[in-house]
This record gives sequence, structure tokens and C-alpha cells, in this order.
Amino acid sequence: MSSVEPTVNTNGKRVLVMAGGTGGHVFPALAVAKALKANGVEVQWIGTERGIEARVVPANDIPLNLLPVQGIRGKGLLSRLIGIARAGVSVFAAMFLILKLRPVCVIGLGGYVAGPGGLAAWLTRTPLLIHEQNAVAGTTNRLLVRFATLALTGYPIALGGDKNRYIGNPVRDDIAALPTPDQRFADRGDKLRLLVLGGSQGALAINRAVVATLKQLPADFPLEVWHQTGAAHIDTVSDQVAECPVSVRAEAFIENMAEAYAWADVVLCRAGALTVAELTAAGVGGWLVPLPQAIDDHQRGNARWLEAEGAGEIIEQATLDAKLLEEKLRNAVNNRAQLLSMAAAARSLAKPDAAREAAQLCMECANG
Repeated sequence: MSSVEPTVNTNGKRVLVMAGGTGGHVFPALAVAKALKANGVEVQWIGTERGIEARVVPANDIPLNLLPVQGIRGKGLLSRLIGIARAGVSVFAAMFLILKLRPVCVIGLGGYVAGPGGLAAWLTRTPLLIHEQNAVAGTTNRLLVRFATLALTGYPIALGGDKNRYIGNPVRDDIAALPTPDQRFADRGDKLRLLVLGGSQGALAINRAVVATLKQLPADFPLEVWHQTGAAHIDTVSDQVAECPVSVRAEAFIENMAEAYAWADVVLCRAGALTVAELTAAGVGGWLVPLPQAIDDHQRGNARWLEAEGAGEIIEQATLDAKLLEEKLRNAVNNRAQLLSMAAAARSLAKPDAAREAAQLCMECANG
């Protein structure tokens, strides 16, 4: 794996990282934070108390500063008014924090905090970098790009004109360091290995389709399943698959995703930016079920990119049922070469140095 070597002096520098809400924002930001810390940079974080950053960031020994901001899209009138008021308060709170901490730059990787924090960076004349994880730029980044020094993207999309830098989406080093698909697939047995992911919260539609499919498969069907159900669905799914004829390992949340990707022949999953980035970093093909309710329909954009490159296949949630999934499983069992081809195509799209590139660009912007 190649690396990005630091070319600027980082001694005594501090960077403010903004990200919150879901793992799709927080985990890429955490990868960037670790890359900055590895180069001797002090990192502080802006987030919210409701997002997973409230648990994840302190666990990684990074100071967490909270803003009262909340989402306003899709809310009622009263909630929107409260959200707007909190956003205004958050801008001033972020300005105070920036003036207090004096970071050399601010980098935002999405979530509700990125808007007020990004505006505060601009108002305090602090270099601002934004990172858009999805193939369709979100509203916040489309607004912030005019104030940003650089616009980093996880996909080859146009955002920010000359400010744009396509670096990919940061992923954890243990996933990026996995052996190549041909090495991993070389010693596979007869059974197909299906990894099922619905994101950290699980996906009810995917869970139901998988359970229904497993119940109707014959006892001699060559399949093993590792299924992340989400905490809300683990008991139900575990009970339903207990009598299934095939081997099923059901977990609420898979802690070691590198192990899971290394194990899998193919992944049935949503098409969030982090999931797609991990598929490419690991080098494994995906059967992608875009979340229909995703804001700006960004998951479909992510999935289309992977499918166009031969690394995935889109399954619309409306058509996902036991009949379709069994057909795909039977085709996969009879065409392992296609699975390897998808995996190799996915790996060719990997950007394993995205976190280090983002950290390097932070320091370059800080040094003018």
C-alpha cells in the first residue's frame, strides 16, 4: 500500500474536525483525525451529543466539543423554526470555539455540525476544507463550497471547480490492508459466502428478504451467511433463522469489519458512502439496495457509480424479495468467476490513502 509522506511542518499545529450523526460521516472523519495525529497534529472535534460521535470520539482520545444544532429537513414547522434558531446559536458557539482554540484549519466531513462550523470558519478567516462523501453533493456542502479553501470528494464529481480534489473516502487501515481478491478467493471452499449489511442500524427490508430466502432454500444449498441485523432486529432475525437449513451467523453489529469483508464472496448491503468505500478498499463486489428515502437520493448515485465500473449490481428495494434473492444466489454459486471479477473491479477503485491525503491537504492549506 502506498503512502502519503508529510511535506510540511506540523509541529505545534491544531486542526478542528467537524463531523456528526451517522457512521458515514464519523468514521471517515475519525480516519482523517488519526492520520493528523500520526503526523503530530493536535486534533479537536466538533459534534453533537445525539450522534454516534458522542461515544466514538472520546473513546479515541479526541476532545469533543458539542454544538446544539439539529436537522431541519423533513421536519414540521415548529421543529424547523427551532432548528434554525439552534443553527444560529451554533454558528456563534463555533466561532467562539475557533477563536479560543486557534486551529490552523477546519475540515468538515458532514453531519449537522458542518454547516454552522463551516460558516464559523469562514467568518473567523480560518482555512476551511470540506469533504463530500457521496456521488451527489449534499445541500450543506453545496452551500459551503463557496467559502471553502478546498472541496475534497469521495467520488469523481464536480464540486468547487478549481478547488476540487478527488481523494476518495477515508476508510480504516485494517480494511485497506486486506489481501487482494485473487489471494483471498484462492482457497475458498464450495459454499458461497454472503455478507449481509444494513448499515449500523440494520435495514428491515433487507432483513426480511434474507430471512424469507433462507427459509425456502434446500438443505444442501452451498451457502454460508454472516448477517448484521442491527440492534433492533437481532432477536427477531436470530429466532427466524434458527431452523434454517443453511449456516447463518447473525449479529446486531459486526465489530471487526475487516474480518467480515475478508471472509465474504459478495455483500448484500445499502449504498451509503462509507459502505461503498469499504467495498472498494476491501475488494469485494456488492449487491446494492439503495435506501429510497435517502436525502437527495444519494445512495442511488453511489450505487450507479459502482455498478458502472463493474463492481456492483443495483437491486431496487421495491423488487427485493425471496424469489429474486434466491435467483441471484443460484447464479453466484454457478458463476464464481463473476464474483472475482466484481471484487477485482471494486479493488481497482480503491483510494487507500484518502485519509492521509486529507490530512496532508489540511496542513498545506494551513501553511498557505
